[in-house]
Amino acid sequence: MPTITPFLWFDSQALEAAKFYVSVFKQGSKITSIAKTGGKGPGKKAAVMGVTFRLRGQQFRALNGGPVFHFTPAISMFVDCTTQREVDDLWKKLGRGGKPSRCGWLTDRYGLSWQIIPKQLGKLMHGTAPAKSAAVMKAMMAMDKIDIAGLERAYKSA
Repeated sequence: MPTITPFLWFDSQALEAAKFYVSVFKQGSKITSIAKTGGKGPGKKAAVMGVTFRLRGQQFRALNGGPVFHFTPAISMFVDCTTQREVDDLWKKLGRGGKPSRCGWLTDRYGLSWQIIPKQLGKLMHGTAPAKSAAVMKAMMAMDKIDIAGLERAYKSA
């Protein structure tokens, strides 16, 4: 069976970004290889060309490909959180130097989009009561960082 690996294109910050992501998602995360130019091809001799790393067991590859392509929110990393503390911690760390957006989305300092989403959101929105789901959706649409207690209040009040 072939393996599917997210491949991230950076201007020149692939190693810096990989180190940052590994520091945020410590458990099951590490840089597994660094490829450097050998004087042939783009970049300076011995410059970092690519990085392979793991985040919570998921392999990623990153390339220093230059300024030709940029990330868009059309592709994002979805992080399934269990507690508000996890949401708060990841929102703070990934958002530092980046930009928050609505509904649990943020763009980090490298331009990569992340969705920091508590598991409770899915449970509250996919219940059998349409009015409750609509109330949770309305509450979420007004949030940048997702607040689990706020979602639960919306669910109970509907």
